[in-house]
Amino acid sequence: MSGYLARMAEQGFEEVVLVHDQETGLKAVIAIHSTARGPALGGTRMWVYPNENAAVDDVMCLARGMSYKSAAAELPLGGGKGVIIGDPCSEKSEALFRAYGRFVENMNGRFITAADMGVAEDDLDCIKMETAHVVGGSSLGSPSPYTAFGVWKGMRACAAEVYGSPDLKGLRIAVQGIGSVGQALCRHLADEGAELIVADIDQAKVKLAVERWGARAVGREQIFAEECDIFAPCGAGGAVNAETMPLLRCRIVAGAANNVIKEEKYGSALHERGILYAPDYIINAGGIIFVEYSRQGGKSPSEIKTVIARIEGRLSELFRRSREENVLPEQAADLIAEEKLREKLNQPLPG
Repeated sequence: MSGYLARMAEQGFEEVVLVHDQETGLKAVIAIHSTARGPALGGTRMWVYPNENAAVDDVMCLARGMSYKSAAAELPLGGGKGVIIGDPCSEKSEALFRAYGRFVENMNGRFITAADMGVAEDDLDCIKMETAHVVGGSSLGSPSPYTAFGVWKGMRACAAEVYGSPDLKGLRIAVQGIGSVGQALCRHLADEGAELIVADIDQAKVKLAVERWGARAVGREQIFAEECDIFAPCGAGGAVNAETMPLLRCRIVAGAANNVIKEEKYGSALHERGILYAPDYIINAGGIIFVEYSRQGGKSPSEIKTVIARIEGRLSELFRRSREENVLPEQAADLIAEEKLREKLNQPLPG
């Protein structure tokens, strides 16, 4: 665990909490990157990590991304994230999630959580038994369709930048990971007439995509090498890495996953190969926008989608700034987010 205090100072973290409950066996990490703009809102995921350091690395990277995501989307929120170390297929229990909820409650509203990979809406219901600092649950529904809606809109901005038109009809789009977000994204893309290539560890989901949207199924490793117009990573982070970078045969990388680029150098490598990258926390902000507007209340789902649709224009403006300032798109995104964070505003939601 050495070096984490230095990393916290360097990256502006406020708090990283290691969580353990003897009775339930709960092991978790909660990270708060910033509360400059408001409470740190971020999902909790349940995942199997190779070691505890990997869990801390993941939650810190995700929490920082949430600060930037909320700031760039002009939401009155900071950034945080939680991870529960364990297998979501075999280690869930009401007692475990309630124990986690008690730790969230002890943070006195500085951290507000929601669903993420491996944590379903009914799991949030268990967390809610112990704390009010939760957004979501079975009564509200999943933010996944809203994330997918924003990614679809963002892809249109990418297509306009690369091909001169936002129209996705006829474009070949490879969707890596077809969970709840990936499936909703496939529906939008199929409705617009895109050609779909899909891969997932769950073959039942692959079969559904083939039957429902006419997708072409390929292997989990093969999808990186498929010739396509847009590669859409919608699973775990780090999809663009040392192994996959040489395989990519696309013009655009734009998907719902967080932390798509494993290391900064791969962003430069994408640019050198003429591949446009849509910064993840810009294009996948639809979910957090839905969660925050739901928390505040006062807007219908259709009105929230109108706000999420602004992602298309936000990406277009980001690409313009990237060109004019001669920086990578992800660097332009960071500049925008850091400007918003420095404002330290806790302002009402934009209309």
